[in-house]
Amino acid sequence: MTSMLADPKLEAVLDALHARSTDQEAGTGAYFQGRAKAGRTDFSALDAGDHAYYADKLVALDRDKAEFCYGLCRAIGARRIVELGTSFGVSTLYLAAAVRDNGGGLVIGAEYEPDKARAARANFAAAGLEAFIELREGDLRQTLETIQGPIDFALFDIWTEMALPALRLIAPHLRPGAVICADNTAAPRARAGYAAFFAYIEDPANGLRTMTLPFDGGFEMTVKVG
Repeated sequence: MTSMLADPKLEAVLDALHARSTDQEAGTGAYFQGRAKAGRTDFSALDAGDHAYYADKLVALDRDKAEFCYGLCRAIGARRIVELGTSFGVSTLYLAAAVRDNGGGLVIGAEYEPDKARAARANFAAAGLEAFIELREGDLRQTLETIQGPIDFALFDIWTEMALPALRLIAPHLRPGAVICADNTAAPRARAGYAAFFAYIEDPANGLRTMTLPFDGGFEMTVKVG
């Protein structure tokens, strides 16, 4: 199947990153099964052990979801994008490619872990897309306080406890017609974690309309209509 990206250099970088992420998935499943067996069943927040486990894990957005985001950003002419949860920068590369192909702009990424931020920057350089990405390292509740609009598109791929604080920071800067996508919103455990996020986007006063797309695990698409 032909990639939407039509960029062999970028696709080679992404193929390697997706393969590495896929190789890590079985171990991640086993880790959380062990976590639950040990009685650690609160999945609403990461603890120190979780952060240590995830330090070298890509947890990349699924390829089909990432390509969907690329196509969606091309369709709406997105030039200013915010990504919440950059990790190793896999989905960031799709978003940066969309911005580049739309004629230029910027993807503002947010990543808490310094080692992941360094790895992401190396991946941006390898793909030749670093000029289209501004990666803000640290707690997004501080790093995104100075965000500016108009924002055309936002991608949420973060632990659910951070979804509402991030949304509150970017919401005032969403242009009419802007799109927000959020990963893994259909599973009951994730849906519960996203409860505050959904309360915000489903409140008519906030001018948003949303639906859960039938990707694996669910993929929320929310549109700014008012």
